[in-house]
Amino acid sequence: MKVGHLRKFRYRQLRFQAFIVSFLTFKASISRRYKETMISFNEFSELHHAITLLGMSGVGKTMLSKELRKSANWFHYSADYRIGTRYLAEDIVDNIKYKVMQMDDQFVADLLKSDSIYIQHNISVDNLDPVLSFLGMYGDAAQGGLNKATFLERQELYRDAEVRSMKELDRFIRKSWDIYGCQQFINDASGSLCEICDPYDEKDSVLKALQDETLILYIQSDARTEQDLIARAKSSPKPLFYHPSFIAPILADKPHNGAGVGPLDFARPLFPDLLEFRKPRYAAIAERLGFTIGVSDLFVTETPNTTTPDADRFMLNIYDAITAQATTSDAAAKSLDAYIATCKTRAQERNKD
Repeated sequence: MKVGHLRKFRYRQLRFQAFIVSFLTFKASISRRYKETMISFNEFSELHHAITLLGMSGVGKTMLSKELRKSANWFHYSADYRIGTRYLAEDIVDNIKYKVMQMDDQFVADLLKSDSIYIQHNISVDNLDPVLSFLGMYGDAAQGGLNKATFLERQELYRDAEVRSMKELDRFIRKSWDIYGCQQFINDASGSLCEICDPYDEKDSVLKALQDETLILYIQSDARTEQDLIARAKSSPKPLFYHPSFIAPILADKPHNGAGVGPLDFARPLFPDLLEFRKPRYAAIAERLGFTIGVSDLFVTETPNTTTPDADRFMLNIYDAITAQATTSDAAAKSLDAYIATCKTRAQERNKD
């Protein structure tokens, strides 16, 4: 390289380095200024909160939601409970009736047909088995499985029900205050939330409904938690919702009637791949519209032999996580500002009544 060219190259290199230093200094200055004007913990804890918990089934969303309800009267909105008691209630009961009529018991059949007896589910936040049993697993009917068409039909019914349950959050936030006097609201979302929406679509209607009303908090599992989830799914697999792009290739070469396919054997190996499929979708939602907190940071308590934080500790744990992210991410800072404004508006509207 000629001396002149070398000097030009070195000059450009020095200018680029100076630009990088200037840019990083500017970003640090903005972060410091934002942190100095950021909401204090006391102010944050007094907001009228509505928080959506996002993460894999089994990561602790329901356990945490129950503790918040118990320790500080948070309204616990369970997506699966709402799905089962509102949107799939009739389908669930019809499925039970169908099973009863297939038992070849004329005595029970006559009573059922004459409306002498009635069948009802007993779904609760602690017992969602009727929802899972309706969703079912693909496989041989002789082993309790569903044929391919029925399995996919129920997957779609569940997806539609979950979408509708998320789009009515605003109404339930209002009801939680008007009827029960609950200032705080926790949305215990299904693990499949990331699959019923498009995490990369800025106009996705489900995500807009969540963003408009709630702080979206992704509970990120660590390696140990994922090992526990995989072990649990292997020993006791349960019906799950699968995104069409995930399940379609797996079902492609399977018999339509599920003959010879054990439902548990079919479901058992899917979970590790499902976990990997969902993780980037969760992360994309949190990066664009919300916040991320690791399980080891969220489930921190001050009480010995207790793994679930009470409401006060929960607020501190998430405050530390979201304010840290807001100082380093423009998207997080924007989300936090918008959420605070929403909470303040909510409080003002309630105080008018």
